[in-house]
Amino acid sequence: MKQSPTIIKNSKRLTIVSIILLIIFSFKYNQDKNSWIRINQLGYTPGGIKVAVWVSKNAELPGDFQLIDATNSKVVFSASTGKSFGSYGPFTQSFRLNFSPYKNLGNYYLQCGSAVSPKFKIDKNIYDGAADFMLQYMRQQRSGFNPFLKDSCHTHDGYTMYGPMPDSTHIDVVGGWHDASDYLQYSTTSANATWHLLAAYRDFPGVFTDKKIASGLDGKNGIADVLDEAKWGLDWLLKMHPKPDWMFNQIADDRDHEGMRIPKEDSFYGKGYERPVYFINGLPQQRGKFMNQTTGTSSTAAKFAASFSLGAILFDKTNPGYAKKLITHAYTSINYALIKPGVTQTVSVKSPYIYAEDNWTDDMELGFASLANSQHYFKNSNLKKLLDSSFKYSQGEKITPWLYRDTANHYQYYPFINLGHYELAKQLSGSKKDSLISYYKQGIEDVWSKAKENVFYRGVPFIWCSNNLTTSFVIQCLWYRLLTRDNRFAELEQANIDWLFGCNPWGTSMVYGLPSWGDTPTDPHSAFTHLKNYPINGGLVDGPVYTTIYKNLIGITLHNADAYSQFQSDLAVYHDDFGDYSTNEPTMDGTASLIYLMAAKEEEAKDKSAKDNRIISHNGIIRGDTTSKKIALVFTGDEFADGGNFIAKALLQQHINGSFFLTGNFYRNPKLKSIVKKLKDNGNYLGSHSDKHLLYCDWIKRDSLLVTHLQFTEDLQNAYHELNQWNIDKKNAHYFLPPYEWYNDSIAIWAKQMGLQLVDFSPETRSNADYTYPEMGDKYVSSDVIMNSILQYELKSTNGLNGFILLVHIGTDPRRTDKFYYRLPALIQELKKRGYDFVKINQLLN
Repeated sequence: MKQSPTIIKNSKRLTIVSIILLIIFSFKYNQDKNSWIRINQLGYTPGGIKVAVWVSKNAELPGDFQLIDATNSKVVFSASTGKSFGSYGPFTQSFRLNFSPYKNLGNYYLQCGSAVSPKFKIDKNIYDGAADFMLQYMRQQRSGFNPFLKDSCHTHDGYTMYGPMPDSTHIDVVGGWHDASDYLQYSTTSANATWHLLAAYRDFPGVFTDKKIASGLDGKNGIADVLDEAKWGLDWLLKMHPKPDWMFNQIADDRDHEGMRIPKEDSFYGKGYERPVYFINGLPQQRGKFMNQTTGTSSTAAKFAASFSLGAILFDKTNPGYAKKLITHAYTSINYALIKPGVTQTVSVKSPYIYAEDNWTDDMELGFASLANSQHYFKNSNLKKLLDSSFKYSQGEKITPWLYRDTANHYQYYPFINLGHYELAKQLSGSKKDSLISYYKQGIEDVWSKAKENVFYRGVPFIWCSNNLTTSFVIQCLWYRLLTRDNRFAELEQANIDWLFGCNPWGTSMVYGLPSWGDTPTDPHSAFTHLKNYPINGGLVDGPVYTTIYKNLIGITLHNADAYSQFQSDLAVYHDDFGDYSTNEPTMDGTASLIYLMAAKEEEAKDKSAKDNRIISHNGIIRGDTTSKKIALVFTGDEFADGGNFIAKALLQQHINGSFFLTGNFYRNPKLKSIVKKLKDNGNYLGSHSDKHLLYCDWIKRDSLLVTHLQFTEDLQNAYHELNQWNIDKKNAHYFLPPYEWYNDSIAIWAKQMGLQLVDFSPETRSNADYTYPEMGDKYVSSDVIMNSILQYELKSTNGLNGFILLVHIGTDPRRTDKFYYRLPALIQELKKRGYDFVKINQLLN
């Protein structure tokens, strides 16, 4: 329809107004976009540290910030922005926005000045499934049969180089993982990755699921997927160490970099489809125009020993033949490491880039510590000698050098933290253990001295694979905290986790596809994504590098406009671009390390959630949920059992179950088998109270252990052997109550390493004093006093007996004639009247 001149005129007028308004709004929008709030895109746990970072290119200094409920736009928390951290990278002003006091679950966003953050969760489940998600990338990196492609590749590997056999001798080394987006395979990174996967399962078995079979295809095989993946690594390492005097360091070399391709067969190495397999001889080997700086056999071989040792422990019960093979190879590996003490570097034929590993004593420390730990399962050596050797090597690298330096060569200090300190410290006590812990502390303090000056708490240098360093540093902080219960570095630890998931200058997660709703890499340096648009779910990319490093690297060309151009600076750069192999290439070993860390965070979040209303002492649970009117009636026993039949009958008559923690002495006593059978048949919980009723630590100096780690482990293994005779295994007797009801942090940690949770009685009443007798003088406590202490505490305490673990002995010394267990029927009836339910320990705490 033809328009009238008036309509046309008005239309032009509207167009002009629209343009003016658009300019105004665009100007305002651009003003707003000069400030940003960076968050951990995964979210925050209710009881955890919750900090976001405000950054700006303006001079504005907002005085406060608000946490806003995303469902109704209401402000639920407000606080001062606090100290200004000034400039960092591309920004002129910055603040840390700490909203840790707010603990309510929900969906939120932050506002500070004109900046508004993306939405995020506060939830106990923010890390759930993250470790399993990242296993997708590990499976995608498989060589041999690749479950992602459902096809095979590199099935002809390979022909030997530098070995005692003639060069070009064929050897079967098919398998393992491709190292990164290229298809080289390195023993040093593969052994480290394997160790981290094994350690993740050992330390946090409950977070992993079984959705894949061993081949990596869909299905279940009764084995956690992380253990399937670790075994894939172990199987390849066994091939790379086929004889006691043969060990290989890598498959292929940088001729691989001829061009991007989906992995199949490579024919450019001069011998059909075979690729070169480089032998570890302890001598320098080819590096383009140069030679690498190999000095010995130790660094790679010791990593083999550590992985084989840990694998042997984890497969001992389910696959004993395989475990025996692994432990045999662990010893031949450590012997290989001793052939020529020194470092083994990788080989490059055309380019100057190699894994220039320059340290090896840390690997030896880990190797010997791992062998020492295996002695609790495979007694092949002198434990003291292994521990002494491990500690000797620990003195060779007390602090990982990059922690106190601003730069390092590519993989110069590898692994990126000293793994051996943690593995050894758990097995020691006294001054040696204190020394190892102090090394961790000093390294953390060295990073903190740099980190505390900037808003992101960034003290990790921007060298190649800075995300791998960041992950490893968080693990060191975690281990230090677990060893000491010292939380002074907790915010630094969390800041580095937050960095990996978006609380960084670029506002992006460094893990492909995690979280699914976030800003994550989309154009990594990977043939899978670049050629086929296949996702590489879970891959951890290298991360930002110093701008000076970036400008001097060979062969980098960005293919697209830089989406993060306004956040690049003279300090560091990160590009989500296929052309930048220095910042956006995923790595297999970095991903494996992050799998360990994500498993730790998921476990910690679950523990924290469960513990929010529990009471914990020295890492042992001494009371359940204080908001729930439930009580667990527990009984311990060793040599005395005079109350067994009466207690069994009383519980049956009251229609409740108790939890009985009995020693191996008790379970194997022929005179007591009828009692045990009756308790079991009646549905009571049966658990362990140790085997020989050992006193673990000094009554006065609680930190002073009276048993070694080996004595503790052997005693508890013997205890569970007795439980097995009653068809009760650890899965059904997960909770362990220590002898004498006395323990310390080390005992609780040792128990957890064995898959057990230490529990003890709630100490607010005198029920545990029912073992006393008149001849003990002032220590004697009568049954009347015990009964009154329980009932009076219930009346006076704010939470009554909620979540109580109420302990009574199944038998006492004959000199005590005033047996408290005769009062149980009256006590149970009274507490039932007051509204309490009596449950088994697993029902109270699960």
